[in-house]
Amino acid sequence: MTFRTELHIKPWSEPLDYSSRIVTLGSCFAHNIAHRLAQSKFRVVDSPTGILFNPASIAHSMELMVRGFTIDPQSLIRLGGRVLSYDFHSSVSGQSVESATATMNEALHTGGEAIKHSDIIIVTLGTAWVYRLRSTGDVVANCHKQPASNFSRELLSVEECVECLERIMALAPRRVLFTLSPVRHIGDGLEDNSLSKATLRVAIHRICEAYAKRASYFPAYEIMLDDLRDYRFYSSDMLHPSDTAISYIAEKFFDAALSSEAKALRTRINKLIQAYEHHPFDPHSEEYKHFCRQQLKAIEGIEGVDLSAEKAYFESALQINL
Repeated sequence: MTFRTELHIKPWSEPLDYSSRIVTLGSCFAHNIAHRLAQSKFRVVDSPTGILFNPASIAHSMELMVRGFTIDPQSLIRLGGRVLSYDFHSSVSGQSVESATATMNEALHTGGEAIKHSDIIIVTLGTAWVYRLRSTGDVVANCHKQPASNFSRELLSVEECVECLERIMALAPRRVLFTLSPVRHIGDGLEDNSLSKATLRVAIHRICEAYAKRASYFPAYEIMLDDLRDYRFYSSDMLHPSDTAISYIAEKFFDAALSSEAKALRTRINKLIQAYEHHPFDPHSEEYKHFCRQQLKAIEGIEGVDLSAEKAYFESALQINL
C-alpha cells in the first residue's frame, strides 16, 4: 500500500557539474537552493538585488544588472535609519545615501557579470500580485512597509507574466530553470494566492513550450503540495517550508540536475565540510592530528573547487600541535 504521491523527476539531458556557473533570482526559495548549492561548493551567485517575488520585478532587476544601469540617488527613500530603493529588497540598503548607492551599484555590477557568464539561471516566482507606486505607476519590488495608500495592487494576467518571462529569456545567455515558490503568500489571502500560483504556472508552461531548448521547469511547488502535503513539513508560521522540506526538495533537485560525476564529487565534498564543521573533543590529541592529515589529503585529491578555507583550517589545526 502506498501512502504518498512521490514525484519522479527525469535526469537532465544537460546536467550540471562543478564547472557550471549558476545564478539564482527570485523568492526566498531561490535563496534556499542557492544556500545548499554554496554549501556543496558549487559556483553560485545568489540574488544580487535581494529576494524578489513577482515576475515584473525580477525581469526589471535583470535589465538593471545586465544593461549596466546605476542607481539615481534621487530615487532612494529613507526609512528609519536605512536608505532603501523600491527596486531592491531591504537587505540591499545603507545607512546613508552614499553607502546605499555604493552597495546597490556593486550589487548591479556583480549580478550583471554573473548573469552574462552564467550557464544556468534559476528563477523562482512567488506571486503574480504586484504593487504599483501611485506617484510613478512603476511596479515596486518591495513596499518597504510604506503606507498602503502609496500603492495600487493588481494581479498580472497570464499574458503579462509571459511578457516578463520573455524579457528574462532575452537577457539569459544560456539556460533558465523556472520554479514556482511553495511558500504560501497569506498576505494575498488563500484564494488570491491560489489564483496567483495558477497564473504563474500557466505562464511558465507557455515559456517552456516556446523556449523548449533553453527553458525548463522544476516542480518544487508540486513536491511540496503533492508529495509532502502535511503541516509537519512547514515551519512554525505554517507558510514556509521547514528545513526538512527544503532539504528534501533540494535533494530532488540535485538528483535530477547533477551529472553522475558531480554527485560523486558532492558526496566527497560534503564529507569534508562535515569534518570542517566538526568540533573535536581534544584538538591536541594524536587522533585529531591524524584526522586533519586525512582531510588535507582528501582536499589535495579535489581539483577545480574552492576548498581554501577548509585547507587553511586543517593546516592551522596541525600548526597548534607542533
